[in-house]
Amino acid sequence: MKPASARQAIRYEAGQWTHVERQIPEETPLAITCNGQAFAAVLATPADLEDLAYGFALTEGIVDDPADISALSIHAVDEGHEARLTIPAARADALQDRRRAFAARTSCSLCGLEHLDALLASAPIITLNTNQYDPEILLKAIASLPEAQRLNAQTRAVHAAGWINGDGALVAVREDIGRHNALDKLIGALIRAGQDISVGAICLTSRCSVEMVLKSARAGAPVIAAASSPTELAVRAAEAAGVTLAAALRGNGFDVYAHAQRIKGAPN
Repeated sequence: MKPASARQAIRYEAGQWTHVERQIPEETPLAITCNGQAFAAVLATPADLEDLAYGFALTEGIVDDPADISALSIHAVDEGHEARLTIPAARADALQDRRRAFAARTSCSLCGLEHLDALLASAPIITLNTNQYDPEILLKAIASLPEAQRLNAQTRAVHAAGWINGDGALVAVREDIGRHNALDKLIGALIRAGQDISVGAICLTSRCSVEMVLKSARAGAPVIAAASSPTELAVRAAEAAGVTLAAALRGNGFDVYAHAQRIKGAPN
């Protein structure tokens, strides 16, 4: 599995539409097992997975000394990978409670899924809302996010997720050091305010990975506009969930990777 793949996109720039090809990063589920017992799973770029497994084992306290890893191998399983570690038996026995604690605190609520097909199938399919959005409105929304980021103005260290309504007005913005948390905060705020999330677009200052797409789809959001590029798995998730995915919004242009019919003027 290569760390990047070619993807066709529709490019909007300075009022014109063109077809382009982009290289976007892959992400794959990597299960970490110790002496045959599952410990955790992460989503990662499929390159240098041995290095990731060694580093993860040390930084997460699976081992205190790299020498305690007597064997490590990477295997392709289903649509992901598995890092199989062999460690002292006493160390493996002590991991069971830590495994439950790790699952509770992971930043990606999707990482525990064992099969990629199940991950993609877990999102509802967005068929409602045929509203079309002017491309300039999306660009304006992304450009307006920094001014609305009060915490980032103080710290220069947090992500933001914002939501524009059907008229293009930026209604709500939430910030967090974690991009997943910022999106969850935004969705929670919209739900508590009684907003109809199916009529509007989610705007992200961060890159768009698969969990961001699935969280948005579960909330009923039909459009995502992200300041950075998506991953290959995010594009696949958006295609499957019926979510319009616009990315790399900066300056006077952006790329559309999925369901461009909700963007005014976008070619088929």
